[in-house]
Amino acid sequence: MRTQKLDADHQPLDDAGKADAGISRLRSVGAQLAIADLDITVHTNLEPLESDWRALEKDPLASLHQGYEWCRSWVRAYDRPLAVLKGTAQGKAAFILPIEIESRHGVRIAKFIGADHSNINTGLFSAAFLEGAGGLDAGRFAAILREALHGKADLLLLQNMPLEWRGRANPLKLLPMVQNQNHAYQLPLLENFEATLKQLNAKSRRKKFRVQSKRLEAIGGFDYIDGGSPAEQHALLDLFFRQKSERFRSLGLPDVFADAATKAFLHGLIDIRDGSDYGLEMHALRLKGELDGKIAAVSGISRKGDHVICQFGAIDENLVPDASPGEFLYWQMISGLQNKGVALFDFGLGDQTYKRSWAPVETDHHDVVLPLSLKGRIAGTAHRAITRSKAYIKVRPGFYRTAQRLRAKIGI
Repeated sequence: MRTQKLDADHQPLDDAGKADAGISRLRSVGAQLAIADLDITVHTNLEPLESDWRALEKDPLASLHQGYEWCRSWVRAYDRPLAVLKGTAQGKAAFILPIEIESRHGVRIAKFIGADHSNINTGLFSAAFLEGAGGLDAGRFAAILREALHGKADLLLLQNMPLEWRGRANPLKLLPMVQNQNHAYQLPLLENFEATLKQLNAKSRRKKFRVQSKRLEAIGGFDYIDGGSPAEQHALLDLFFRQKSERFRSLGLPDVFADAATKAFLHGLIDIRDGSDYGLEMHALRLKGELDGKIAAVSGISRKGDHVICQFGAIDENLVPDASPGEFLYWQMISGLQNKGVALFDFGLGDQTYKRSWAPVETDHHDVVLPLSLKGRIAGTAHRAITRSKAYIKVRPGFYRTAQRLRAKIGI
């Protein structure tokens, strides 16, 4: 007797299987109709989109970096040309991509608003669009985005996006992409702090914490500053700028927080509050005793729902260096967020030893690289090559140390 192996798509179906297949086909057709009916408009101001924007950002998995208030703070500070894309299907908002135009070396680049200071970017999508996204035609999706941005930009470059975030696929993964050289690192917060620590080397970490505590107590102790009044937080942010500037100077690196626009943007985030969510909240370690009032470490975190992102941190390297104040501050922040509705503490982009020591979860990031003109094709090819070169160097410690020394030497 001869047997024949059928592909899964050609296996005989029972009645239930036929019903499931029929539903699947209907969903596929619905998705194709959605892309056919999709209308994209380009907006140069945020205000007309506010109602739809705020509705879409309620999605708990949408990045806080694409939130309306976050983007508005950036736009007020930088005032770059905008080309915000709004997709509409069947008369309802399907998605919003908050995009600004930045010119580099004569190339107009369409990028997420505030992309220089964000990660875990997602865009904003309706539930209906997400449900049908699996059936979208990638070529047609790219074509309508090209048409919408024609004449406004040379390259669509949407950076630092996970292809999948907390179990959900990003519809933008259909577009041409390159893997970013940087990854993000997260620590899940479990039912209690003890359970959270068990994901790490809990015994070693507790021992280190006890040593740090004793060293701090030996000089008179400390106060943990958890938020505080707006005036106090703005003062702590200014202190961060000073501490970080000194650190960059000592390393011979450019200060990415030096320009007035970036400072204005971050100060604006402090004023964003919505219940337990906030654009930026300052935390710090203030010493007591002989160093009374001195700030040994400072950090800024953002929160949306159950996701907290550490945006930045700095230490005063002249104060209690043997107590590792920066890492001690992380212990205070993470333990303080325990049982407050936070499920994930995010250390953000960048491979650093302290992040790996705290974070058992590593999230890959990708960049959409969609050329819109001949200039964009050239710039896109360059971006891919540079990104892949950086990724190659980063996984080779010897090359990476050499690159860092060269960067410090030439100041880039």
